[in-house]
Amino acid sequence: MFNIIGKRFQWFALSGLLIIISVVALAVFGLKPGIEFSSGSLLTVRFEQSVNINDLKSELENLGYGSAVVQTTGSGDFQVRAGALDDDTRHSLEEGLSARFGPLTESGFISIEPTISRQTVRTVIIAVAVAAVGILLYVTFAFRKMPKPFHYGTCGIIALLFDITMVFGIFALLAGLLNWEVNLMFITGLLAVIGYSINDKIVIFDRIRENAKRSSGLDFAGVVNRSLVETLTRSLITGLCTLFTIIALMLFVGSSIENFLVVLLIGIVAGTYSSILVSAPLLVVWQNNEWYRFMPWVKRPQEQ
Repeated sequence: MFNIIGKRFQWFALSGLLIIISVVALAVFGLKPGIEFSSGSLLTVRFEQSVNINDLKSELENLGYGSAVVQTTGSGDFQVRAGALDDDTRHSLEEGLSARFGPLTESGFISIEPTISRQTVRTVIIAVAVAAVGILLYVTFAFRKMPKPFHYGTCGIIALLFDITMVFGIFALLAGLLNWEVNLMFITGLLAVIGYSINDKIVIFDRIRENAKRSSGLDFAGVVNRSLVETLTRSLITGLCTLFTIIALMLFVGSSIENFLVVLLIGIVAGTYSSILVSAPLLVVWQNNEWYRFMPWVKRPQEQ
């Protein structure tokens, strides 16, 4: 039998290293807010002739939009993000681009006011907070007949924080390299990751509950390790099947839901990892009161 729990402090060390890398990536590259989270306008245009993105940026600077952000889409359109554009300034901008590059077609236009962007940010924060509290309460209630049921909910939330940190850190790294932005697709993916990840953890917690009732000869660490081994194949196969689906979507759907798929890809890998190597081992640490291994100021159990 694999001794996963016996190496729990090695897994925690690896997890701590991953968190440090993610935090550093987040601090260095940051997250670029999309149009939904910052005021401004997003204009999507398609030219009849081939246009180089550097030439487009140069012409935008000549037209007085030097701070505009230009991106290409999978379908060959250009997305120009600039300050707030009303109808007159938008038409003037399109006319200037047409004069330089030839006829163009406006594929889309979005304008977000500052008050709306602030409201969107506030709504997202509330949604994530409510989801976390709801998960904590649900898991605690579901395992209420187990000793210390609050531990299960708390360990699940701590592992979720690990997953979210991984998503933010790796996405920040990719965003810095590829100029991606955080938009509503990113948030949708993040909420999907939370739901997927907590489901995986509950499956393992439920197996721990079953084995605790019928494995009287094992201590709690042995029960948790046995439960992890029994659910290991299920967790890995479920994660791999989901990853194959996401990769297929990335290859054939295109950039319209790119942020959503990338967040899912990162989150599912992190969620599978944290379910096996973070949440369950953390239960054992709490049960055995081994916090002194992380916090030198905490006394060993025999010293209390």
